[in-house]
Amino acid sequence: MNSFNTAERTTPTGETRSPAAHMTTWQGYDVPRLEQVRLLLSERKLRASGRLVTAGPAEQFSGSYEVSVGETGAVKRVLLRTATVSEERHVSISRSSEGGWLVDHGQGAEQADFDGAVDVDVQFAVLFNAIPIRRLNLQAEEGEHEIPVVYVTLPDLSVQLVRQTYRTVSPGEDRSVVAFTHGEFQQDITVDRTGLVVDYPRISYRI
Repeated sequence: MNSFNTAERTTPTGETRSPAAHMTTWQGYDVPRLEQVRLLLSERKLRASGRLVTAGPAEQFSGSYEVSVGETGAVKRVLLRTATVSEERHVSISRSSEGGWLVDHGQGAEQADFDGAVDVDVQFAVLFNAIPIRRLNLQAEEGEHEIPVVYVTLPDLSVQLVRQTYRTVSPGEDRSVVAFTHGEFQQDITVDRTGLVVDYPRISYRI
């Protein structure tokens, strides 16, 4: 398993340094899929750039993303690109300090409210499950929240509003279990003390 030492570091002179970058990789269960991400974590802030490769018999595509999450745990911006054998796509999704969203597929930005959502979820990309879990601190304390989420499907990059539920099943010091519900889909996700996915049954596990 990868190590996540995200505490701020203090130099011998007493100067505080920002957390170092980490590389994390997840492997798919039923479909040949890898997701690898370089990320920085600090409190609820998160900055990450990742890549997703799917090589299943039914569908083959690659994707890349960049995501920035602010001090409150709310998403500030997500950039996504995908490539299939027939086309490439991209989308920019950004949230203003007033809470409005701009979605741009390269043909001009469209404004949206998304019912006050502050989280983004990307299909198959398990890094994004960490965003609401960390924001709500569900890896450390019990809670249950039904939230509006900006949901992006892959590889077509369609953007829509969905509602998802996160509920702490068992908080622990090093590992916690959080129940995730999206429509009729429900799964118990194991996360580490930083809120990052360790095991997402039927989807991906960390290697």
